[in-house]
Amino acid sequence: MNRLTRAGAQLYAALQKITATPLAPYQSAVIRIGFASTWLLFLLREYPHRLELYGPDGPWSWDLAQQLISENHAFSALMWSDGRAWFELVYAAAVLASFLLALGWRTRTMSVLFMIGVLSLQNRSVFVGDGGDNVIHLMSIYLVLTRCGQVWSLDARRAARARTGVPRPDRAGPALWWAAGLALAAITFTGDVRTGWLLVLWSLWAVHGVWWFLNRHAPDGDPRLLCDVVANLLHNAALLVIMIEACLIYATAGWYKIQGSRWQDGSAVYYPLHLDYFSPWPALGDLLTSYGPMVLLVTYGTVAVQVAFPFTVFNRRVKNVLLVLMITEHLAIAVVLGLPFFSLAMIAADAVFLPTPFLKWLGGRVARARERVFAGARTGAGPEVPGPRPEDGTQEAADVSEVPVTRT
Repeated sequence: MNRLTRAGAQLYAALQKITATPLAPYQSAVIRIGFASTWLLFLLREYPHRLELYGPDGPWSWDLAQQLISENHAFSALMWSDGRAWFELVYAAAVLASFLLALGWRTRTMSVLFMIGVLSLQNRSVFVGDGGDNVIHLMSIYLVLTRCGQVWSLDARRAARARTGVPRPDRAGPALWWAAGLALAAITFTGDVRTGWLLVLWSLWAVHGVWWFLNRHAPDGDPRLLCDVVANLLHNAALLVIMIEACLIYATAGWYKIQGSRWQDGSAVYYPLHLDYFSPWPALGDLLTSYGPMVLLVTYGTVAVQVAFPFTVFNRRVKNVLLVLMITEHLAIAVVLGLPFFSLAMIAADAVFLPTPFLKWLGGRVARARERVFAGARTGAGPEVPGPRPEDGTQEAADVSEVPVTRT
């Protein structure tokens, strides 16, 4: 009976934890910043080539994209019009949404707009991109369900100021909500969006409105608490899906590599380093592959790490070691093979497994560095002007008392 009681207490504690608390706030914030920044940098890097990649000048024409989307029922706002002006507007909106999501401004709204931007561009030209784009595609959907603005965001700073002082009236939130409602009404009546996607977008719009209303008029009521429970469940479930997704990526990649003859004989790493398409630094590739045992070690090590990682997520020490190895591997891929955005996307996915103490330490270091930068900017504004000389002859005493004391 004691065992049953203990098991019941543990089950109750677990249910209480996943319903009352949005878990892993720092990990979800890193995921938000990582994927939003990766997509933002990609859009900015490809801005001169945007028309060939996703626009009207691309080899995958608007008519071909429309035929494909009519079959697979994917979502793309670029299918609502084939005009140049509409494409530029969608591209600029995707850039802006990515930037604001990385900053954490109106995170709930920006996560939806970020998802719309990613799906619109990637579904417009399905043959553009690599594995990193597929990861961003999936994670943009999962981010909508997470509460990824709890820390390291402008939303968190605004909430902290509201708790410590007099809260300011929220004008940006209702304005965004009404603007989104008008846009949804417009695309609903034009009939350019399928019913399933309309239901998803209208549901998100309604949930955001209910959330704002309860926060404004009944912040301590039972409906507000129920919304918190549902939001926490969705957040924790989405984080679990992100973890499973990352494990599946590495597991499938590792097991497919095992079946390849080049990976079995230890020479697989040699060949991509000598392909012109993946050789931004040919001399570096030649240097890395000049020593045969090193190629063998990197080949077998890559397979071992990818296959072993899903089995080590419950062992904190081994998992952290493998995380360091995988992040190092992705950084090497970014430099040696010239795939920076693929590597950034995978590192952002790996961040869900980073330990919380390390993220807090990293956040503290970044905050201190930021304070030093801003403090240096303030002190570098100009020399301090001394005050007027006192009339009672105490200038020397005043000068001595104002000398700063350095503490060691």
